[in-house]
Amino acid sequence: MKTRIGILGYGNLGRGVECAVRQNEDMELIAVFTRRNPADVSILTECAQVCSVDTVADWKDKLDVLILCGGSATDLPQQTPKYVKYFNVIDSFDTHARIPEHFANVDAAAKEHGHIGIISVGWDPGMFSLNRLYANAILPDGKDYTFWGKGVSQGHSDALRRIEGVKNAKQYTIPIDSALEAVRAGSNPELSTREKHTRECFVVLEDGADAAKIEQEIKTMPNYFADYDTTVHFISEEELLANHSGIPHGGFVLRSGVTGWNKENKHLIEYSLKLDSNPEFTSSVLIAYARAAHRLAEEGQSGCKTVFDIAPAYLSAKSGEELRASLL
Repeated sequence: MKTRIGILGYGNLGRGVECAVRQNEDMELIAVFTRRNPADVSILTECAQVCSVDTVADWKDKLDVLILCGGSATDLPQQTPKYVKYFNVIDSFDTHARIPEHFANVDAAAKEHGHIGIISVGWDPGMFSLNRLYANAILPDGKDYTFWGKGVSQGHSDALRRIEGVKNAKQYTIPIDSALEAVRAGSNPELSTREKHTRECFVVLEDGADAAKIEQEIKTMPNYFADYDTTVHFISEEELLANHSGIPHGGFVLRSGVTGWNKENKHLIEYSLKLDSNPEFTSSVLIAYARAAHRLAEEGQSGCKTVFDIAPAYLSAKSGEELRASLL
């Protein structure tokens, strides 16, 4: 029996989920729900339906898991507690400071209605979170480091595009090699925000826009660029589309620690990702956790979960016997 998947939201992430479903033989896409006119949304899966988001509740018994592909700022805080009343749901909520609040809201609704909601699924939070947890448990006497990039930050790119006079823009987050190498060398450096990453911006200006004024506005923007060494390049729209149309990303999670009676032995745990497509990789993680959500629901469990709560075997299409024979 295949896991019946619904997708809410058909942007970069929703399209990635659709592709990921195709790569998992135990999954099938049943419906895509959109806030746009369904007639204007063309999907790749011929046997799936495109429906208005207003009809989601009508599909209550026709889906095993609904994957929520909205944004963390305004969509998911409302959508996840709302739709877990009808379905088992997965989201990629990534506002780290608000995860406890989001968890509580989803947990209450999920338990009341007997469903599973798995939140903050992706690579950070998600895979990076798991690796931080494993490393902390194994090396309690140590220090964590997370580096992001080189890759496109979609939130920072959006912040650039909101500046008056900016027609289009992309922003890359870049780890500083010397900082990364110092961590790998086991020196446990104390690193400020500015010492860990730089930011590089590629900006297309509107006709007549003041480049110097916009560059100053970018470099002094609080919460986004002010705390970083930031380089701004003004380029043509043709160059932006030709050289910066992708959405790559990645990064590194490291923990440097010591063992031994006198702490004489040093150890370094490192996990890294290099992603051609941030949303497609995130979608692949979402699908693995959708499998877990379906299995947990079949066992009669309910409530909100995070990646910390899911046993690894629940993510795999392989049986326990196959896993022990092939991967253990």
